Amino acid sequence: MRHVAHIREDQSEQLLSEHLKGTARRASNFAKVFDAGEEAYRIGLVHDQGKYSKEFQEYIRGTGISPDHATAGAQTLFAQEDFAGAFAVAGHHGGLPDGGAKGDTEGPTLMGRMKKKVFPCPDFHREISLPDFLPDGRVKGDPFAQSVYIRMLFSCLVDADFLDTEWFMKDGQVDRGDYGSFDFFWECLHRDHKNKVRANSKILPRRNRWLNSLRNEIYDACVKGAEQSPGLFTLTVPTGGGKTLSSLAFALRHALCHGLTRIIYVIPYTSIIEQTAQVFRDIVGEQNVLEHHSQAVADSGEDSPEAVRRRLASENWDAPIVVTTNVQFFESFYDNRPSRCRKVHRIANSVIIFDEVQELPPPHLIPCLKAIESLVRDYRTTAVLCTATQPAFDRFFPADMQPRELCPQSRELYLSLQRTTLRWIGKRTPDQLAERLAKREQVLVIVNTRKEAGELFDRLRAQIPEGRYHLSTLMTPEHRQIVLEEIRQRLKDGLPCRVVSTSLLEAGVDVDFPRVYREEAGLTSILQAAGRCNREGNRSAAQSPVWVFRGETAPPPLIAQQTALFHEIRSAFADWSSPEAVRAYTQSLFDFKGDCLDRDRILDAFYKGRRGCTFPFAQVAKEFRLIDVPARSVFVPPESDPDGITEQLLAGLQTQSLLRRAGRHMVSVYPGHFRRLVENGAVQAMDGEWGILREPSLYDPEKGLSLEWDEGQALFV
Repeated sequence: MRHVAHIREDQSEQLLSEHLKGTARRASNFAKVFDAGEEAYRIGLVHDQGKYSKEFQEYIRGTGISPDHATAGAQTLFAQEDFAGAFAVAGHHGGLPDGGAKGDTEGPTLMGRMKKKVFPCPDFHREISLPDFLPDGRVKGDPFAQSVYIRMLFSCLVDADFLDTEWFMKDGQVDRGDYGSFDFFWECLHRDHKNKVRANSKILPRRNRWLNSLRNEIYDACVKGAEQSPGLFTLTVPTGGGKTLSSLAFALRHALCHGLTRIIYVIPYTSIIEQTAQVFRDIVGEQNVLEHHSQAVADSGEDSPEAVRRRLASENWDAPIVVTTNVQFFESFYDNRPSRCRKVHRIANSVIIFDEVQELPPPHLIPCLKAIESLVRDYRTTAVLCTATQPAFDRFFPADMQPRELCPQSRELYLSLQRTTLRWIGKRTPDQLAERLAKREQVLVIVNTRKEAGELFDRLRAQIPEGRYHLSTLMTPEHRQIVLEEIRQRLKDGLPCRVVSTSLLEAGVDVDFPRVYREEAGLTSILQAAGRCNREGNRSAAQSPVWVFRGETAPPPLIAQQTALFHEIRSAFADWSSPEAVRAYTQSLFDFKGDCLDRDRILDAFYKGRRGCTFPFAQVAKEFRLIDVPARSVFVPPESDPDGITEQLLAGLQTQSLLRRAGRHMVSVYPGHFRRLVENGAVQAMDGEWGILREPSLYDPEKGLSLEWDEGQALFV
């Protein structure tokens, strides 16, 4: 009998034995980077064993129903005590299952499926010679390490299976690869850096040349540090020290020195990911940088060569430089779905830069750091924890994996780049703040909530006719970008520019104010706000004050603890912006939160089991979410809409490309707020997850989505 794996539209057939061997070769090549090539090869050979059944062959020829073809191969591996392989094969279509317990009967767990009656596949053993199983001893005894090993094998198998199938179904016409080399990227970056240093030394005012020189020193330190052996590093550079390009320089040189194959840049917010990706594209070329986050997914309906290539690359991170988010990176790591997991093996043998690492969410801090530890220890990965305010993360890593600082003169760096003076000024009412802002031509104030920002801005614009701005997530990303560009231009031109903002302006946004007000919050947030003051060193620290104040309302519950700890540090340290103060603050914060740093007990799930299951992959995938609140999006029709986005959305079109472009005009609100907007007829719900604003008066050109309904009823907090 001729056993077939796939049939193309032209009725060409792929022999099952060819598919198994092709998948095995690909999986083996992927797994070689972490010395698991032989086991991955075995898994690839057996993954579709069930397709040898008479029932499946009838189905693929159109005369039967689709049978389970994954369990047979998993049972073969399980009988040989290849438990990691059994997990991978069992889940290669439906997702990694929970391990379950020995008493499980037929069901979704691995133990349950090992008791499932499968269709016989006698021809499998006649066509496929399965190598002997040699257990991998590297992860013996550590359940979490075993779980990561299973994930990696699963990822290799899934990606190999997808790629081999894709290759056949498209008759080998697959638009992948064709990227530049790290040698070429390094030449481009180094040439760009030298040209900028040379140009700045000529055009910058003499008072600013010290900053240019210091940034060059940081860059050189990162290049030199790249020669060190792979492992865990920190890069602690005060705001304005050029850490983005310096970290890229480290990554490129380190990859070249040690034969690493990919650079992954992980960023906390989509609001700054686009600008970072563009910086890299400008240096190494558009096609060599993959930007992968919720608003940057290529549309499956687009058929241009570049769109197809980028879509394919995003599926499995098949690109030399990947710029992504914390959410995409860590949720993929703990996910169990094939579509999310197929890229995980690409992390092995890579350099990972975690930018603004202080923004890792405390409720999930331990699982995130444990993932980093595992990747560094077992998968030939170098990780760099990059920030201006380095948290005391060393306590969470084992003694033999303490991070190495790439700029060891961090104290000296801090003193050299100290460009502001922080002062506590006590309580200030909104009226007092508005009065102060009105008297200063260029000033930024950052408050804790969108409501506070809106109310303070209302007071300010009642006093100042122009040159005052509001920034919050109640504005669309497109609107915020336009306002930010206008703010930067007015600051550059020396024009009046008074800005009221939420914390969205703190991390990674390049603005330079002569003075800043910051409502009390956690210390790292305050210092990030201070990074928007005197960023380019045009003034002395004494001339660049950052005033920290207490507002009329208590800090929101989410930051109340951090605020209390800030005041403890402020009382204990004369210079509460120093590296020592930051370290003391984060140590106290971690001590205070304790078990809450793994709120959902993700690690316990693998070490102790969860709800009667060992290795609860499926349960953890549902529980691990970096963003807790399921926001709803409101599309705000733009005044100028030449692409007809609004019309297409109203017509019911919802392609990924269209939604991605629409995302530039969306505001996120809480589910309750969304429901009230819909009930009041202000928003037309599209699918329960998002809607279209139908009441234009609710979008204030200066403030964004209005906080008040026309009856005076508050919609948002």
